[in-house]
Amino acid sequence: MRAFLAAYIDEELKDRITDVQEQLKEADAPVKFVEPHNLHFTFKFFGEIDEDKTEEIVSTVENKVQNYGPFELFIKGVGVFPNPRYIRVLWLGVEDLKLFSELQMDLDGDFVELGFKKERSYVPHLTMGRVKGAANKDILISKIDELKEVEIGKMKIEKLLLMESVLKRDSGPVYTVVKEFELKKED
Repeated sequence: MRAFLAAYIDEELKDRITDVQEQLKEADAPVKFVEPHNLHFTFKFFGEIDEDKTEEIVSTVENKVQNYGPFELFIKGVGVFPNPRYIRVLWLGVEDLKLFSELQMDLDGDFVELGFKKERSYVPHLTMGRVKGAANKDILISKIDELKEVEIGKMKIEKLLLMESVLKRDSGPVYTVVKEFELKKED
């Protein structure tokens, strides 16, 4: 299965995120925006994995989350990957990301031991859309500049999800929860 480890976005923040997506759509640039029900933070993309690797991942995450309790973060600011001259991804940034980054790096170290590539320079972010061409790029950059300080709000990450991703030609990806992992360390 094609899999990734993620945290979903609080429902009450999705309207604010779709408002930002609507403002970016005004640029009329070739962007495929993420559907509200698919919005998530990715902690690790695994790609295609078999049943044995899935079990190893589940065991690793179950062990690791015992060391972490729920934590808050603040979603703020539109940005791009890899850079404004060549935009492939539109994202929302994260403030208060100390615990988010610690958890991601801690997990990534264990995933490397399972044979996955180490994340080079992981930046916590929420992907809003993928740019499919250069049309209206200047207008899109202007919209991004207008939204670079936009505040979406605070949310709490209480669990991680091992997700299966099935790519559908007509409707985009369909995500299914394979396993939930509660962050439950006591303070």
